[in-house]
This record gives sequence, structure tokens and C-alpha cells, in this order.
Amino acid sequence: MSGNENNNVVKYRKPLNINIGMLIFAAIFVYIIVCIFGYFTAKHIVPYEVKEGSLTSNNIYQGIALRSEEIVTATQAGYINYYAREGERVGVGNLVYTLDESGKLSEYLNDEGSGENSLSEQDLTELKTEILGFTTEFNETNFSQVYDFKYDVNGTVLKLANANILDNIDKINNSGISELVAFCSAPKSGIVIYSIDGYEDLTLEQFTGDLFKNSEYEKTQLISNELIASGDPVYKLSTNEDWSIVIQTDSEKANELIELEYVKVKFLKNQNTSWGEVSTYTNPDGEVFVKLTFNNSMMTFCTDRFIDIELITEDETGLKIPNSSIVEKEFFIVPKSFVTKSGTNGETGVMRETFDENGNATTEFIESTIYHETETEYYLDDSQLRIGDYILMPETMQKQSISKRGTLIGVYNINKGYADFKQINILYQNDEYAVVKSNTRYGLSAYDYIVLDASSVEEDEIINE
Repeated sequence: MSGNENNNVVKYRKPLNINIGMLIFAAIFVYIIVCIFGYFTAKHIVPYEVKEGSLTSNNIYQGIALRSEEIVTATQAGYINYYAREGERVGVGNLVYTLDESGKLSEYLNDEGSGENSLSEQDLTELKTEILGFTTEFNETNFSQVYDFKYDVNGTVLKLANANILDNIDKINNSGISELVAFCSAPKSGIVIYSIDGYEDLTLEQFTGDLFKNSEYEKTQLISNELIASGDPVYKLSTNEDWSIVIQTDSEKANELIELEYVKVKFLKNQNTSWGEVSTYTNPDGEVFVKLTFNNSMMTFCTDRFIDIELITEDETGLKIPNSSIVEKEFFIVPKSFVTKSGTNGETGVMRETFDENGNATTEFIESTIYHETETEYYLDDSQLRIGDYILMPETMQKQSISKRGTLIGVYNINKGYADFKQINILYQNDEYAVVKSNTRYGLSAYDYIVLDASSVEEDEIINE
């Protein structure tokens, strides 16, 4: 009997029970799908708030300073002590340093300096300037700046200390060692600098790109209390207030600067600005250099060979807008004498000639917005006018055919909820933004809203937020 038994098992299917919860869930799911689909297929218009701003066509360069520099050498051997402060102007005959053959002056200075000394406000300012200049310009990839800073501070402190001793020069004369000390004065007037680097006689025609490699630059700091030999360099004088900064650039930039003749330069060290006269030089290897010549500020940078500068070739202030908002639009150009006002609100427009069913000439007022004007003409909206239409002068009924067209540059203003063209006057433009004149009669004002991407809308299109 077991062989006759039916071994097929039929699975019981539970009937589908549809309730109100499932229907609500399904409706919500379908609604979400429709919203997502609508979002990705709908046109998205992004607004942009117009604000005041500026565009500066800036270029930052590291330049090499050229000055009229003369190296002064020692006339005899001995221990050197400096008295003139670096970066200050000395006149002919002013004491700059002393040379002590016996070394007794150094011992005397050390003994005199073992007591309490105080720094004046000027002395403290000089030290603070050294420290501030180091902290702002320090580059971790150029550790030699640390040694330059060390030598600068040591030299400054020693010169300040020696200057205090110099104030009591009578004590030196009474000490019995003055016969062994040579008091050396400046041969001519100039700015004293206590360092040499081999760039003193450099001219524009000798420039190559290798000169700008800081890693190969060597600067020798001339330190007080050192033993020197006859003929060794002891200091240098910068004898002319006129000086230059040379930068390396390309021929296109050089031609742009040459056309300007003078360019505004910002010194990044202290944020001061000055105007430099432009000249250029191209060496046999095709490397292009621009020389900027100044007649001031040399004393401020007399100890610096490499100077970071910023060229300010354009500096316009106005309303800052993205270039993607800018669009061109054509308009009809008509004489001002043909434009009149009519309607209940005094709308602007023209009187156009038309003909009725019987062929009789009549006139109708066509409202037309003014988008720009010159001394004699208006730029009118072309939405209701056509080329060949005749318009009438209100006073004389003189006829003229509409035929002249012109193009304006502008943006779409959306303050009123639709794309309204506004003419702009571009003051300056770079690759991303433009600065336009603000508060013009037919233009933009600060805090207006415009379409970020002008290609995404049509004129008069309703903007759905």
C-alpha cells in the first residue's frame, strides 16, 4: 500500500491581503520616484547675488635687486669694529669702522660692555624689524636664511654696542690705545651695507635664469671684532637712490609691461607700493627679463638681494559678477526724438504706423523698454517691433523705418521673478570674473540677483525657485 501513496506535496499559497497601509506606502513610493525624476529632468536656474568687489591682475615674482654698490677694502690688517649702523646713510668723512692692530680695543670694548647697557627705542625698533623680516620671509626649504638671520642680529647688536662706545670716544683717546687704532671714514656718501655677495657689479645684460636659483646664492656677512687682512672687503656703499629690480618672465608678459611703461609694484616684505619704470632684455638663450627702476625705497631694501614683489597691472573696483552670467543681446536703435511716453503709467515706447482692413493708415503705441542710451539714440526691446516697421515722430509725424540694430553686453536680473536683461559696462575682466560699473541708469546695483549661467534661461522666462 505504501507504493500507492501520493508523495506530491503542494505548497499552500497564502492569499495577498491588501490593506490601507500598503496603499499609502505605495502612493508615497510612487510620489518619491516622480519627484526624483522631475528634479533631474527639470531646468535648474542658480541665482547669484551681486556684490561690490575688485579684480586685481596680480603677478608675484621674486626679483633680484640692482644698486650702485662699491666695495670698500681694508688698507691694513687688524681687528675691525663697526660704528656706522647698517642701512644708514653716511657722509664723506664720517667714521664707519676702526682697525686695531694690537687687539686691545676689542678688550677695551668687552670690558666696557660688561656693565649694564640699555637700548633706545630706535635700537629696539631695528632689532624688531630684523626679527619680523625673518619670521615673515622664512622658508623651510632654504635653511640658510637662519644663518643670515643669525649674522644680521649679531651684527646689529655689535654695531649698537659699538655705537654706544663711540658716544664716549674721548675715553678711547684717554685710554692710551688710540695710537694703535686706525679710524676709517667713508670715502664718499652712501648707504652702509655689511655684506657682499658677488652681485655688486651685475648688469641687466649679464642676466641668466641661473641667477635666480637661491640654492646657489652665497652671501658673506661682514662681522665686527674679526681679524682681517689688508685688502679684504670691510663694507660696501650704495651710492645712488635710484635702483632696480629684475624679474624673469615670458615675452608676452614683457610686452604687456612695456606698453604700460610704468607699473605699480607692491613689496611683499612691508606691503608698501611704488611705481617702477619698465625696460626689458632678452639674452642670447632667449630668456626674457624685465627691469623695474625706482627712485625711492632703496634704503628700505638695501640689505636684500632677492625681493618678493607683486605687479599690480589692473585694480578696478565695482560690481563683481561671474563671466558665466554675461550674455549678448541685440536691440533696435532708434533716435530719441521718436521715443515717447503713453499709457496710464507713462510707459516708454514708439508710435508705429499700421493699416486697418480698408487700407487706411493708423497709429498704435508700442511699449518698448529702454536698455541703453547714447546722446542721440535709445536701445529698445525688439520683442514687439520688426525690421521695416515705420515709426512716427510724435510732434511732426515724420516717418522712419526701423532698420538699425546694435548689440549690448549684459546679464539676466531676476529680482522680479523673471529673466530681465540688464546692460553692463565692464571695467575689467579675467578668466573667471568681471568687474562692472555700479549704479548705472540701466544696469545693476549691489545685492541684485542675477542668473549664474546665462545660457540656462531665455529672456522674460519665469524663474521658479
